[in-house]
Amino acid sequence: MFKKQLLFVLSGALVLSVMLAGCKSSFEKLKASNDNNKKYQEAIKYYNKRDYSKALELFDDLAQRYRGQTAAEDLFYYYAYTNYKLKDYTSARYQFKNFADTYGGSPRAEECRFMAAYCFYLDSPVFSLDQDNTTKAIDALQLFINLYPKSDRVAEASKLIQNLRDKLETKAFENAKLYLTIGDYQSAVIAFGNALRDFPDTKYAEEMDFLTIKAQYMYAKNSQEIHQQERYEQAISFADQFTDKYTASKLLKDAASLKKDSQDGITNAKRVLAEALTDAKLARKLARKDSVSRATPPSEKGNENQKMP
Repeated sequence: MFKKQLLFVLSGALVLSVMLAGCKSSFEKLKASNDNNKKYQEAIKYYNKRDYSKALELFDDLAQRYRGQTAAEDLFYYYAYTNYKLKDYTSARYQFKNFADTYGGSPRAEECRFMAAYCFYLDSPVFSLDQDNTTKAIDALQLFINLYPKSDRVAEASKLIQNLRDKLETKAFENAKLYLTIGDYQSAVIAFGNALRDFPDTKYAEEMDFLTIKAQYMYAKNSQEIHQQERYEQAISFADQFTDKYTASKLLKDAASLKKDSQDGITNAKRVLAEALTDAKLARKLARKDSVSRATPPSEKGNENQKMP
C-alpha cells in the first residue's frame, strides 16, 4: 500500500515538472539558449522597447561570451547604457570606463568617458553626507576635460564641476556653523578659515567672516582670564577686517557690537587679574583654575599645528 502511494506521488511530481517545463516563457527559453546571435538581437529589441531589466539579463549572459569578438564593442556599449537606464550608476560607470579604456580608438570612447564621470556625478549625495563620490566626480570630469579639451561636452563638464564644488562649499560652511552651534568655538574659527581658504569666491564669505568674529569672541569669553586679552584682541582684529571688507554690510552693526564686547572683555580680564595681585583668595582661585591639567579638547585635536586665521 505504501509503495503504491509513493509511486503515485512520484508520478504526480514528474507530471508537474513536465507541465512546468512546457510552460516556460519564451524569454526563459531564450536565456537557456546557446544561440548567442539571437540572444544579442533580442537583447537589443528589449533595450529599444525600454524593457531594460530583461535586456540586462541577456547582456549579463552575453558579456563573457562576446569578449574579444568584433561585435563586443556594440554589446558593451549597450551593456553600459542598460545599467545607466536602470539607474545602477555604480555598474554603469564601471562599464562606461571599461569601454573607454578598452576601445580608446572608438568614436564612442569620448562619450563613454564623459558618461563614466557623469555617473559619479549622479551618485554624489546630498551635502550632509560623505562627499567621497563628489570629489571623485570632480576628478573624473576634470580628467575628461583634460583628455578632450575641444569636446562639445567640455562646457557641460565644467558646469557639473561647479555644481559639485558648490556642494562641497555648502558642506564646509554647514560643518563650520555646526561647531559654533555646539559650542566648540575654537574649531569653528578654524573651520571658517579653512572654508574661506578653500572657497575664496564662496557666496557665504560675508556670513562666514562675521561668524568668525562671533566664534572668536565666544572662544575668548569662555577662556580663563589669563588668556582672554589675546583672544579678545583677535576677535577685534576680525571685526576690523570685516568692517574694511564689507562697507555696506547689514551686519556692520553686529560686528561693531562684538568688537565693543571684546574691548569690554579685555577691560574686565585686566581688572580681575589686577585684583588677584592684592586678593590672595582670588589669586588662589585663578591659580587653581589655571593649573588644572587640561586634556586636548575636541576643538584642538588634529589641529595642533594649524594656525587660526
